Amino acid sequence: MTDTWLGAPTLEYGTVVLRPLALGDAEELGGLVGDPEVFRWSPGVPANVDEARTFVETALRAREAGQRTAFAVIDNGRLVGSTSYYAINPADLGVAIGHTFYTESAQGTRVNPTSKFLLLRHAFEDCGAVRVEWHTNEHNARSRAAIAKLGAQFEGLMRKHKRFGDGWRTTALYAMTDDDWPAAKAALLNRI
Repeated sequence: MTDTWLGAPTLEYGTVVLRPLALGDAEELGGLVGDPEVFRWSPGVPANVDEARTFVETALRAREAGQRTAFAVIDNGRLVGSTSYYAINPADLGVAIGHTFYTESAQGTRVNPTSKFLLLRHAFEDCGAVRVEWHTNEHNARSRAAIAKLGAQFEGLMRKHKRFGDGWRTTALYAMTDDDWPAAKAALLNRI
């Protein structure tokens, strides 16, 4: 597989481990989502094993193309979700974090802030990133609150940014720069 400037490392902090997503993860991923309505604003979250297989295969093809690095999120030895680097831009030292979902029991716990801490620390400290972005549906209040809680700044709405169902999605754009990282890092470490 082709790895990008960010690579595809295994990242660990406490009981949370992020490791590159593998084909063998599809069966477990397919059983994580209880109520698909929770993810109505996030198309592509797998609700069964067939969808999970497609999710993993798509992520692995994107990794091969240098466009995305998807991780399995493990907590206390159990697979609880997935998160990714995407929109990887080594020329401008920028990346986005997303394609994130967790099983219900991991939502609202230390798992997401720990996962994002690991991705941000690796991007900013190990790889020299200067900008990390998040994109979410303007109507996804839960996701927007979680992104803001990480220390990311809301930068605006991108109208008709992506296809969504039979129409278009307006995307809320959030970002963090290397200048923001020290304060965000301290706040995340206090949370986890």
